[in-house]
Amino acid sequence: MSLATAAPTSRGPVRRAERALAPDLTRGAMLLIIALANAAGVVFSGEPGLDATPAGADRGLTFLLFELVHARGYPVFAVMFGYGIVQLARRQDAAGATPRQVRSILLRRNAWLVVFGIAHAALLYYGDFLGAYGIVGIVMTLVLLRRGDKVHRIVLALWALTAVEVLAIGVFLMGGLAGAGGSAPLPAEHVDSLAAPGYAASVLDRLGEWPVHTLTVVPFIIITWLGMWAARRRVLDEPARHRRLLGWTAVIGLGLAVAGGLPAALIGAGWLSADEPAAGLALLLHGASGMFAGPGYVAVFALIAMRVTRPGPVVAALVALGRRSLSGYLFQSVAWLVLLAPYTLALGDRFGSPTAGALIIAVVVWLATVLLARLLDRRDQAGPAEIVLRRLTYGPRKR
Repeated sequence: MSLATAAPTSRGPVRRAERALAPDLTRGAMLLIIALANAAGVVFSGEPGLDATPAGADRGLTFLLFELVHARGYPVFAVMFGYGIVQLARRQDAAGATPRQVRSILLRRNAWLVVFGIAHAALLYYGDFLGAYGIVGIVMTLVLLRRGDKVHRIVLALWALTAVEVLAIGVFLMGGLAGAGGSAPLPAEHVDSLAAPGYAASVLDRLGEWPVHTLTVVPFIIITWLGMWAARRRVLDEPARHRRLLGWTAVIGLGLAVAGGLPAALIGAGWLSADEPAAGLALLLHGASGMFAGPGYVAVFALIAMRVTRPGPVVAALVALGRRSLSGYLFQSVAWLVLLAPYTLALGDRFGSPTAGALIIAVVVWLATVLLARLLDRRDQAGPAEIVLRRLTYGPRKR
């Protein structure tokens, strides 16, 4: 793969007037879900972020985290990532770029995402998704981008099979819960880097954690592929034409995610007893059903965007963050390091309720990114991370 700049017949990054409302609105709003999940993970040094012995209001917060947040945010961005691959290729095609030039731009962009991911994981946060996006993007570009409709319809069958799998896990779990007599907690995974006593130790831990974490999330290629399928039909660019599809996707996607997350939410909140095998199966069901929240949430925001004729201040601010979602995501990781790490301010330990404290900090950090993005938007400036990635992808001053 050449790292040279694109040939003259290709074009630069998307212009502001070319952007559809729904994708940016979705990204900006869903960064709140990412913030809530990651802040809880940092405070409790685990994946998912879970208070093993919640009490009082923390029980309700834990329930909501498992129903709406944990394992329900990243699938949204996986869908949007696949959608963006097709959008980028379509714009380059319209500008007269050859298929080889388009492929080169996409491969270069995704290769740099892998580099961003390694740096992000080493310096800031173990739970990086940028590297996985880059790897998946390279695979999608080489294997699926130029395939016809028959090939892309395969992804619908794969999603149907996954739905059957989720239902099967649910049936087995119900049988296990019926005979369960224990009180085992959900088997959350301890993350060493989040509990490291110092920054240097955390870096060493993250260097070992990142490859494993990246390999575990690479299978979300099926989620990214669905985004490509949707982009080929311009579902988010023209939501009014796809109102029925979006409505059913919202109902079925979020319905499966909420139903599949219910057992883990009840166990995590301490409202349902389960033995160790049943608790493990509940967490498996929670993760498997979470991918359906991706298209579900995307469909909800597309339906909202369809009703927006003139964006007000709230929508405009969310869209501004969506246009700078990479910078917003990285800003969050810096905030977790400064505010929550045990060797920095460790604010998560300063509250009587660690769950509530983590969520309050997450909301404040997300609101800060919304305000900063809006300020940049009023100045017609891209986010700093977007500027760097675009320059590396397209070369200097590519218009």
